[in-house]
Amino acid sequence: MTAAQPTALLALDWGTTSARAYRLDAAGRILDRRAATLGIAHVRNGEFAAALDGLLGDWHQLPVQRLACGMIGSRQGWVEAPYSECPAALSALAKAIVHTQSGELGIVGGLTCRDDAGVPDVMRGEETQVAGLLDGEHDTALFVQPGTHSKWTVVIDGAIVAFKSYMTGEAFAVLREHSILGRLLQGDSPFESESFERGVRRGMNAAAGGELLHQIFGARTLALFGELPADGIADYLSGVLIGSEVAAGYAWAGSQGTELGTPWLLGAPALCSRYRIAFGIAGRAAKMGPPDVAARGLWRIAVHAGLVADKDTK
Repeated sequence: MTAAQPTALLALDWGTTSARAYRLDAAGRILDRRAATLGIAHVRNGEFAAALDGLLGDWHQLPVQRLACGMIGSRQGWVEAPYSECPAALSALAKAIVHTQSGELGIVGGLTCRDDAGVPDVMRGEETQVAGLLDGEHDTALFVQPGTHSKWTVVIDGAIVAFKSYMTGEAFAVLREHSILGRLLQGDSPFESESFERGVRRGMNAAAGGELLHQIFGARTLALFGELPADGIADYLSGVLIGSEVAAGYAWAGSQGTELGTPWLLGAPALCSRYRIAFGIAGRAAKMGPPDVAARGLWRIAVHAGLVADKDTK
């Protein structure tokens, strides 16, 4: 750290399995970053203060605000940061910040909305990633965040108005680890694009016909009859699940009553690449979001909360 690069904010993306910390300057630019396997699942006996010290290291002494997002604000985290109702703009996220008892950390709350049947949905952390792209260019847009629980988020006029979660990643993990299909899957095989694309097409048809469970079983029978290579079964199954999600997600997004343009993909590059292939098969384009977008979102929320001065010149 040098005098030419003073730190204005410590931003933390603190999830279930891992935690990332960013040192930001007075314009919200990332000066440095750190990561550790200190997600809330790895913190024992509520020792979150010690985990924070371990993650920050020598940054701990910096006299600046600290703001976090993610599962650190869940019921299993340090303190529970309540869900805010959609629609929610940056100002709503800023107002919902809660602090730990000793004031070590501010935490951004999550969001909730309800589907057409009145069933609630929730997100925690993804809203901050979206906030990182909320400016004039992205005030009305669709954001897709692949993961364990994928999120499809609609932003209109700078506010998150609705979102929908899909348990695609977790479903794949459960099938791989706890089903008969798992016995057929080969670990660490190179990406088998032909099998994946075949699965995507099958999954898109499943979404239209409501036959996803039947299509999943096809991963076993195609392999049984030698019509699917052994090293392609996992990618075929992944394709079926992602294809089903993309078809259903686009149908939902199209019902929101406004033109959302080309969607943004936010998340791990390898997984986002799979979704981009699926979008292409569906005849649609998708844009890859920038890395570390959560840090950018934390900066924007901090500005709206008055925790830092807005010197962003873009």
